[in-house]
Amino acid sequence: MPRQPLNQLGVPPDAQELGGDEILRAFIVDRGLSLSIQRAFDEPSTWGVLLVDLARHVARIFSREAGLTEAEALRQIRAMFDAEWSRPTDLGKTSAIN
Repeated sequence: MPRQPLNQLGVPPDAQELGGDEILRAFIVDRGLSLSIQRAFDEPSTWGVLLVDLARHVARIFSREAGLTEAEALRQIRAMFDAEWSRPTDLGKTSAIN
């Protein structure tokens, strides 16, 4: 199977200017999710804030690029989040890489 090119996003401008810590890197590989992630916070609940902020950013992108309202995009994200939470399609695996 031929290797697909590695498509990476750029560093956000404020992080480029001020520095920061990369805490999450996500790729779609062979139609599955592949992550590099670090704990980053003292409390797991802080990840809840991060995930909601991420959902809002994704909803804005769909609003700009796909003709959905932010509210509709968020509704769809939340519906799938709740469904996946209740009945996971893939639990994946987590292992240390360093």
